[in-house]
Amino acid sequence: MKKTTVINSELSTVIAGMGHMDWLSIGDAGMPVPMGTQKIDLALTKQLPSFQDVLKNVLSELAVQKIYLAEEIKTQNPEQLAAIQALLPDVEVAFVPHSQLKQDLAKTHAFVRTGEMTPFSNIILESGVTF
Repeated sequence: MKKTTVINSELSTVIAGMGHMDWLSIGDAGMPVPMGTQKIDLALTKQLPSFQDVLKNVLSELAVQKIYLAEEIKTQNPEQLAAIQALLPDVEVAFVPHSQLKQDLAKTHAFVRTGEMTPFSNIILESGVTF
């Protein structure tokens, strides 16, 4: 049995297959996922699992060099923004319009759906290198 923290087989496979500068997205329960983008649906019920729990889990195995967030998170969900920045204090942040973030999901290896029910709780992680 796998010993590391990501035990969801689909998510673990996606992370293991990522290379430098590849994208993985994590988001709230309402984020529309483009056709053709793999959706790893972890949502069980409202707020379970939370966006933060899933993000922390993914970060335990994925090196991240840059993140993309919706510009709207600054005013519509500053608590979530602060929590993200606390987890990734030294990572470059790019803010884009929410409409652009939704379009960019088509470029990600997968979208991980959480049970999060707060606005603009969506992120694109750009993988870094471990050396």
